[in-house]
This record gives sequence, structure tokens and C-alpha cells, in this order.
Amino acid sequence: MQTFDSSQGTERAVPAEDVAAFRRFNRYLTRRIGALDEHYLGQDRPLGEARLLFEIGDGASLRELRTRLGLDAGYLTRMTKTLQAQGMVRVEVPAHDNRLRIVELTPAGRAEVAEQHRRSDALVAGLLHGLTPAQRTELTDAMATAQRLLRLAGITVEVVDGAAADARACLDAYAADIGARFPEGFDKAALVRPEEVTGDAGAFLVAYEERRPVGCGALRRLAPGVGEIRHVWVHSAARRLGLARRLLDGLERQARARGLTAVRLDTHAVLTEAQAMYRACGYDEIPRYDDNVYAAHWFEKRLAG
Repeated sequence: MQTFDSSQGTERAVPAEDVAAFRRFNRYLTRRIGALDEHYLGQDRPLGEARLLFEIGDGASLRELRTRLGLDAGYLTRMTKTLQAQGMVRVEVPAHDNRLRIVELTPAGRAEVAEQHRRSDALVAGLLHGLTPAQRTELTDAMATAQRLLRLAGITVEVVDGAAADARACLDAYAADIGARFPEGFDKAALVRPEEVTGDAGAFLVAYEERRPVGCGALRRLAPGVGEIRHVWVHSAARRLGLARRLLDGLERQARARGLTAVRLDTHAVLTEAQAMYRACGYDEIPRYDDNVYAAHWFEKRLAG
């Protein structure tokens, strides 16, 4: 099976045995938790409707629910109408925006979700009862790893124009983050200009999770054969997934595609986690190569052909 990464312009083969193992585990889990039962958890509705009730929580727009759950608009509307007819939810149009439809739980809906929580807890407790404490810890750790890797796998990294709205929004968020961390603050005038990271001049990558920008990175030409990586940033909600390394790898691939044989970067003294990542990714510390007032460490990596 082939997958395509638009930030790298390459196809990567996924071994058939990995696909089969994933599908095998998915079939086992869905059977064990009763996901195939039309009366999920013994209640009078299938899993899809039960999950929708859970996601509505304290109220959400149909637009938000569609994005969060990855559902077809027509399917979501039909489920919502079914729940509304059953008295589980109400749908309102807010005064400030008549294009939105806000879904809220009724008292009956809140009672059903509370019962859903009770039954779900009982189901999981029953599944885990046969394990020792050490085995439960092992399983919990394995599930946390699986969730982290599945989130990372679900993130797409795309090349965008340096002037695109998502690119500039990511840079604004990056500037706010590091401005709060740098003792001297940060002047946004130091950010790359759109023309430096677009087309032949360079590249700008944006990472998307469920259609929301959650990270970025920039590449610009620095000297003949040498590029510079700038502004590698990951949203706080998407950190510790391995996304920064993926962005870094994507920028290196963009550099190779432009015939560059080396990339450089600099970083602030307080960004110790960034320094550790660069060293782990094969970057060697070098003497100062620029006049960036925020830099205290400078790195370079030679790129293999």
C-alpha cells in the first residue's frame, strides 16, 4: 500500500503485514467493546448516536462536530434529527450568526450520557479485571503510545505559500510562544518574509490535525548550496508527538529537492529542548554564521544525496 506526503513529494510503501496487524487489532477491539451492537452498552441506540451525544457535551455547533468526528454533513444531520425527535437534544440558531446550528443536550440527553459513562466504566473494568496491576500498567502505557502515534499519523504536512493565511497565523503563534519564553521578548520583524520561503526561494510547511494548523517550519536559501531552517513550531496541544522531527525531516527533504547540500539553523539559549532535538537529528554545532540577536547556538547538517 502506498501513502503520499505532500510536504516531501514522495510515496512511502507501508508493508502489508503492518496493515494486516492493524486491521486484526481493530476487528478484535470493536468486537470486545460491542461497537457492532445496534444497542451499544445495552442502550437503545448504536455507537454512532451514543458517541454523538457524548461529543455534544455542554453544547457544540454542527460545524464543530462535523470536523471533530470527521462525519459527512448529511449523516450528521440525520443523526441529530433522530436524537432531536427522541428528546435527547435541542438545536438552536444563535443570534450572532444565523448560519450556525448549536446542538445542546436536554435533561433527558444529559441523563443518558451519565448512564453511558456508568456503563462504559463498568465495561472497561470488566475487561481489565483479569489483568494484574503490572499488566494493566503495561496495557495503559501501550494504549498511550498507540494514541500518540495514531495522532501523529493523522497529521498531514503540506507546502503552502509563505503569504497564506495559515502560514502567517502559525508564525504569529510562534512569535507569541517564543516572545513569552525569551527574557528579552521577540520582535515579529525578525520573522521570515513570504517571498523568502515560497517557490524556488524556499518552502513553508504547515502541519494540520483535523484541518487545524498545529505546526510549521520554514526553509530559505542562505548561500550557494546552503539553506537555512527557521521557525520550527508546534502548537502546545500537539507537542510530544514527534511532530517537530517530522517537520524538520520535511524541511530537509525540501532542501534536497532544491539541490542544497547543507542546512543551517540557530536557536536561543533557553530553547534547550530544541538544541537536544537538533543534535539528536544529526546537526553539529558550528560558529556563529549570522547576526540574529536572539541566537546563542548555531548548527549545520550535511545532507546526503
